[in-house]
Amino acid sequence: MRLRNLETAFSRFRQSLRKKTRLYVAGGSGEPLPLIETLRKTPDLAAGATFLGVWIPGINQTDWAALHPEAEAESIFVSPALRSSFEAGRTRLLPLRYTQSAAWLSQTPLEAAVVMISPPDANGMVSLGVSVDFSPIVLARKDVRVFGIVNHNLKAPVNGPKYYIDRFETIVELDHALASSAEKELPQSFTRIGAHIAALCADGDTLQFGLGNVQQAALKSLHNHKNLKIYGGMISTPLTALIDQGAIASVPGAITTGVAIGIPDFYERAAMDASIKYAPVTYTHDISTLAKLQNFKAINSCIEVDLFGQANAEFLNGRQVSGTGGLVDFLRGAAESTTGRSIMALSSTAREGSISRIVPRLPRDATSVSRADVDTVVTEHGVAELKFKSIDARAEALIAIAHPSHRDQLQNDWREIRIGL
Repeated sequence: MRLRNLETAFSRFRQSLRKKTRLYVAGGSGEPLPLIETLRKTPDLAAGATFLGVWIPGINQTDWAALHPEAEAESIFVSPALRSSFEAGRTRLLPLRYTQSAAWLSQTPLEAAVVMISPPDANGMVSLGVSVDFSPIVLARKDVRVFGIVNHNLKAPVNGPKYYIDRFETIVELDHALASSAEKELPQSFTRIGAHIAALCADGDTLQFGLGNVQQAALKSLHNHKNLKIYGGMISTPLTALIDQGAIASVPGAITTGVAIGIPDFYERAAMDASIKYAPVTYTHDISTLAKLQNFKAINSCIEVDLFGQANAEFLNGRQVSGTGGLVDFLRGAAESTTGRSIMALSSTAREGSISRIVPRLPRDATSVSRADVDTVVTEHGVAELKFKSIDARAEALIAIAHPSHRDQLQNDWREIRIGL
């Protein structure tokens, strides 16, 4: 069934579902923003629904459980946007890695899905555009009915999965801007962080980046490198400059990703560039695939690291502000790769230098990454290589890259911790 009015189309689709339904909604740049507008206008359509999705903090800003008093949600992140319903117990957090999230979406009870798609081609095939990550897992389930939003602003990439239009039970066509994120002005410390990361990378390496300041800083520092490949869960606008500067290998599939996050011009280019391959999480985060990559460098960020080498990427002042995401998948994949390396990067301080982000010991509920999974840590003050080091040598290396004003206290803290071990 094809309709042009989204409210009418979704109302009919919703009436055909159970009142207490479980409904997958795509995230990333594929988040169906027009549906959000419709549900805010007619909130009764959300009554009784449990919305499921992987909505990226800082990119996807909708609190799905807040659309109606009888709505709920499940996700692997708790972003500021979800804070209210999370505190009310109506958004349930699943503490899962991306690979585990893929397994969850393939098995969890699910009646229907809403997915944004490109206009069909001459063969009746549609694409997920530049947002492939999790939706293929749901589309592969024959027990899930799918509502397709054909968005003429969503271009079909040269290299990405396609589906017959018949897979979508209801289709509505419209034009709507994609969820986007512009580059931010980086704190000065990230220029030095980017330079340290670049020094750890060699020509011909395969690099993975998490989203945020670390990715932006590293990409801006790699312009003198050659023949690089990118392999990861997401790419963003700063990658364009690296391509233009000739740092990326000129081969098909030099860039493999699940989703592009950026500005409209970047989306257009990311769809048309034949060097970019889009693949689902089951491929981009699979450890057996990662282990086969030569010279694989996984470059990610965190909130704080303690003197054991444990990392916190989810909690700020004791409050959940994110989730593990694909972080641990990539750290472990890099560890299995021949000459691979995992790099965790962060500013050494917060609050204008008053708080050290190299801390004596993480709280028990704030460990996102175990010390066994942390290889290399970078701050603006240098590089701490922890792999194969003793606990004392690890602490010494981490103190050396803390802000100088906090090092003496960290030394004293470690001596006290060491006595109690």
